[in-house]
Amino acid sequence: MGDFECDFLIIGSGIAALRAAIELGDDGQILVLTKGGAEQGSTAYAQGGIAAAVGDADTAALHAEDTMAAGDGLCRVDAVRVLCERGPRYVRELIGWGARFERGPDGAIALAREGAHAVRRVLHSHDATGRELCRVLWGRVKGYPRIRVLEHAMAVDVIVEDNRCVGARFVDSSERQQVVRASATLLATGGAGQVYKETTNPPVATGDGVAIAYRAGARVADMEFVQFHPTALNIEGFPRFLLSEALRGEGAALVNDAGEHFMARVDPDGDLAPRDRVARGIAREVLRTEGRVYLTLETLDPAFVYERFPIISEACRQAGLDLARDRIPVGPAAHYIMGGVDVDLNGLTSIPGLFAAGEVACSGVHGANRLASNSLLEGLVFGAAAGESMRRWATSEGRPVMSSSPRASGRTSEPRAPAPSESTVRDLMWRDVGLFRDGASLTRALETLDEWAVALDGAAYDSASARLASIVTVGRLIARAALRREESRGAHFRTDFPERNDVDWTRHVTESKGRVTGTDVGETGKVRH
Repeated sequence: MGDFECDFLIIGSGIAALRAAIELGDDGQILVLTKGGAEQGSTAYAQGGIAAAVGDADTAALHAEDTMAAGDGLCRVDAVRVLCERGPRYVRELIGWGARFERGPDGAIALAREGAHAVRRVLHSHDATGRELCRVLWGRVKGYPRIRVLEHAMAVDVIVEDNRCVGARFVDSSERQQVVRASATLLATGGAGQVYKETTNPPVATGDGVAIAYRAGARVADMEFVQFHPTALNIEGFPRFLLSEALRGEGAALVNDAGEHFMARVDPDGDLAPRDRVARGIAREVLRTEGRVYLTLETLDPAFVYERFPIISEACRQAGLDLARDRIPVGPAAHYIMGGVDVDLNGLTSIPGLFAAGEVACSGVHGANRLASNSLLEGLVFGAAAGESMRRWATSEGRPVMSSSPRASGRTSEPRAPAPSESTVRDLMWRDVGLFRDGASLTRALETLDEWAVALDGAAYDSASARLASIVTVGRLIARAALRREESRGAHFRTDFPERNDVDWTRHVTESKGRVTGTDVGETGKVRH
């Protein structure tokens, strides 16, 4: 094979990408493209853990019940069933591969509890679970000689011929545009937190996969549902470092300047309410008191805090704070997008030969709001499913004709009009399409985003302009979806439509170029038009 021809192309290097690659490891030549270094994605940033019903007091049915409750009436039931029933098997597989989860004195897995979970079910490796899973999965990947990883390769488009995806174009580390052709292509590019000014996501999380799929004509779904994590470190001049929900699961409390435990009067579940309600509770308390909100661990043994949360302790120390003894200023930040590229339970998108898994995809498993620590599980379960599906696709459809393909994408060399800076786009999204939304702000934001999209249309892609195009494209999709949904549900809150409306809005909304379609919530993971 040539350097850039393969059987299976995987774009991304997080948990979904790696589990798919492992699934396909013996079935052909596999090329993994990653826009940064191999371990710079969101998986390595995951602190809290991975949820699975492996404890004696837990069942897949109870896990599914908690997932559905957090999803606020919009989860696809069969997608949740797949996640929760298959999850324990894949987590035990990780343990068999050497994953080092925390254990109690008796040697049993030490399970943590996080917000909106009825029982302790979160497996963790201190507060660096994502790093541990990356270590294990990369170790497995390196055992497959037919898997090749190409770093600093930023995908900019997929190639669609005869209504079939046959590969992708990417910009390499020297800013040259390259082409790779493949029988089956997987988007596993992660999230889009960098669309917002305040985010817990790493710099690579610019929504590339959603933008690429949408430009190619694929359907996207549920783009209005963006989860804002309630507790990011909120100190001027320091990154919005994630302060894991596991802190509250172990007894940390939210307090205001006066030391009041305000969440007790905001929500019946208090500090362990679902993330959307805690995030809005914090924002409203700041508005009400004109002060700040803090996490305090003052009731916990400092030795336990430092041992259980070494990464968070060190991040706080660098900011001049002691996690165990000081009040830690916190505030909401964009964390996870429940929407994404519309897929079935096997990861197949609306374009034959193109698959998606992990945060870039939307199977409906999270509904309107993701349950804490279900993200790593989603990548694991649906990454494996996508790998299986890609194998079946390649076997049944055969290899596409490998016609010669131009090295460049055919884009013009200059934007049509002055383009915005990334920070300008992110400021607008945080201000007008953030935690609290209304029709006037969304309309204003969309008008500006539309102008920016026109300015960028057709521009040649180096890595910087590709990032900007992704941010603007995904921002437009989020704003359009948020303007359409005239209710409040889960992570989507409209101040002009503050109530949940089950009569008109118990449905998913998909969008592709020139077409918007509503689909009822149902048993099937396939989209019903």
